[in-house]
Amino acid sequence: MDLKQWAAASVVAAASLGVAQAQGTQPGKLSNNVLRIGVLTDISGVYADISGKGAVEAVKMAVEDFGGSMFGKPIEVVFADHQNKADVGAAKAREWYDGGVDMINDLANSGVALAVAGVAKEKKRHAIVNNASNVGVTNAQCSPYTVHYAYDAYSLAHGTGKAIAEAGGDTWFFLTVDFAFGIGLEQQVGDVVRANKGRVVGAARHPLGTTDFSSYVLQAQASKAKIVGLASTGNDTINAIKAANEFGITKNQKLAALLLWIQDVHALGLPTAQGLQLTNAWYWDMNDESRAFAKRFQQRVGGQMPNMAHAGDYSSTMHYLKAVQAAGTDDPDAVSAKMRELPISDMFTKAGKIREDGRMVHDMYLWEVKSPAESKGPWDYLKLVKTIPGEQAFMPLAQSSCYLVKK
Repeated sequence: MDLKQWAAASVVAAASLGVAQAQGTQPGKLSNNVLRIGVLTDISGVYADISGKGAVEAVKMAVEDFGGSMFGKPIEVVFADHQNKADVGAAKAREWYDGGVDMINDLANSGVALAVAGVAKEKKRHAIVNNASNVGVTNAQCSPYTVHYAYDAYSLAHGTGKAIAEAGGDTWFFLTVDFAFGIGLEQQVGDVVRANKGRVVGAARHPLGTTDFSSYVLQAQASKAKIVGLASTGNDTINAIKAANEFGITKNQKLAALLLWIQDVHALGLPTAQGLQLTNAWYWDMNDESRAFAKRFQQRVGGQMPNMAHAGDYSSTMHYLKAVQAAGTDDPDAVSAKMRELPISDMFTKAGKIREDGRMVHDMYLWEVKSPAESKGPWDYLKLVKTIPGEQAFMPLAQSSCYLVKK
């Protein structure tokens, strides 16, 4: 099934899902006699492999597992492609909220996520960010209605960045994708490097979707920095790593992929990716629950394994639905209170909690890509280096600029 066929089939499925699975009436009331969830993601761009179809399917899986209905009324899932443009994402969010969508999930791309968070605050509707890293989501753009769930730039910096800096990586040059995500990640990792008495000697910023990294890689090579930090993700990171290998950078300098996904490792192959360290919130082969979810997901999306954002899409959707159920209403303020009150214990995390600033706090993990000899089969790519406790992984509330945080 190609992308257009899948999109058409998904629209039909989204419209009929709740009715087909609607169960008995439960105590509670929905304002529009239907609960609508929107998945705003990158369907066809550079982040499609790490979000896209997988994000939509993960949300649909959560709705199906919940039962497909709320208080005897249908739960509907709709989705759209934001094209990695903040204005397109904001316009779609406004259209959806005005049209009765209760919650928007995924939000791959930090520029889009920040824009949608602003609309969510204005419209008093929920947004959950699983596929963007900028910490402004829980700082300048925080509100009672936005949750930052799977990861953020602070947790990546205090995972991969800190580990490499502490291991002797005291001079850094960044190859940074030139928008909110890359710039924010570079800043967070730079702070960690300097806190460990290291130096940032320079940076080269490239457009989203760059295919020719030769000039940027040559700048990194000329800097003679010990570490070349890749403040990018998806195809940008894949292309940067390939170019670095072609120009022989890895003979004298070490690459730090600051947001690497299992799909990126798969695309690169273990011979090229082996030894890279990465910080992730979740890995499909962590335990029996994660493996069971991954197997179901894999069957729905044509063979790929889920990443941490896909798992976060599922977990956060389920948490939102449980909060609506517990509140007995889809009233946004009542649901927000329940989302922060209810603990999160599922296949994504066993001790999750949403703080007043909207940050979902949970353990993060530092992984290393296996060598071909260490891998036992397809998608067996990562080995655990260490667990980073949630209270260390995310920005302390004392540093937050969110107006909801009492100091």
